[in-house]
Amino acid sequence: MPNKQRVEVRVNGTRYVREVEPRLTLADFLRHELNLGGTHVGCEHGICGACTVLVDERSARACLTLAVQADGCEITTVEGLRDPSSGALHPIQQAFVDGHGLQCGFCTPGFMMTTLELLRGTPDPSEEQIKEALGGNLCRCTGYQSILDSVKLAAQRMKPSTPA
Repeated sequence: MPNKQRVEVRVNGTRYVREVEPRLTLADFLRHELNLGGTHVGCEHGICGACTVLVDERSARACLTLAVQADGCEITTVEGLRDPSSGALHPIQQAFVDGHGLQCGFCTPGFMMTTLELLRGTPDPSEEQIKEALGGNLCRCTGYQSILDSVKLAAQRMKPSTPA
């Protein structure tokens, strides 16, 4: 049995220190050690994107990333999008609801986290940029148009307001 390793991470703004097996994936760490079930495990090969989280503000497949690789990092999961004080949904989450960008919801956390990374870097993306960014996320229910519409809606809602 491998020796456990110390991992210190900040997840959704909260610091955690755990002793983990070196082979534990970040997805399993988040789900089983921290009880954050929003990071879904689909293919376990990094293909479907359901496990996408942000590690130091960059998207990462949590099923392919080991927890020990995230040591010292800031991790954001879909649970971290919601406003901690009011409980209000993040504009991306609300846009997916309003734009009908989900059906079964399994893939939705990965799409939302990918959208967050996209909109932080490209606040006003073209449809082609959205398609390119979401190209690594798979959905078996929606046909993608409602997801694209939801990302466009989120982009509109997240634009900084300009003084008149």
